[in-house]
Amino acid sequence: MTADDSGGAWPAPLPADGRRHEPLADPDWTVLDSEVEYETGWFTGGYDLIEQPDGSTKRYYWAELASAVVVVARTDDRVVFVEQYRPTIRETQLELPAGIVEAGESYTTAAARELREETGFDPSGTSLLQEVWCTTGALRHKRAFVFAEGLEPVERDLDDNEFLSVRTRPVEGVVDAVREGVPNDATVEGLLLAHEEGLL
Repeated sequence: MTADDSGGAWPAPLPADGRRHEPLADPDWTVLDSEVEYETGWFTGGYDLIEQPDGSTKRYYWAELASAVVVVARTDDRVVFVEQYRPTIRETQLELPAGIVEAGESYTTAAARELREETGFDPSGTSLLQEVWCTTGALRHKRAFVFAEGLEPVERDLDDNEFLSVRTRPVEGVVDAVREGVPNDATVEGLLLAHEEGLL
């Protein structure tokens, strides 16, 4: 477990919209063309025209999203969740608190802010568990998992599109309990990482 992520994992300056996209590595396969086909306030989509090892060419489509953070927050013998309806899948999900990393923030700073805003808990300590690339066949998107502890109640500050309820579950058996049904990937991954570190 990394105690702090302030060591410059992302080069400055960060774009003004809060996205933390680091420059991509130099390609192993020749990029003949790279096109942005659409941009929204949420993500950018496009493709790279790639020359494959056999000499053929193919468009590899991608969507680029701002980096996000997922928070595994423990208060005494319980884990903090949010329950919210997800219009994209038309289901209500029990999820770990999460959100977009804003310009100038480290993952741990973003995690503390999101936890305060969504749940009304302010952590006294945060630790970076893992940084990952997500769905690399289609996305340019990084996600970090942060453990938070020493929680103190504060006022929530929800965004105008956040309609969620705070829920807690006992630490004992929380991984198995959340894996019942069809949970989202970030919640399962965060719990498994924290469990592997002996934090749950």
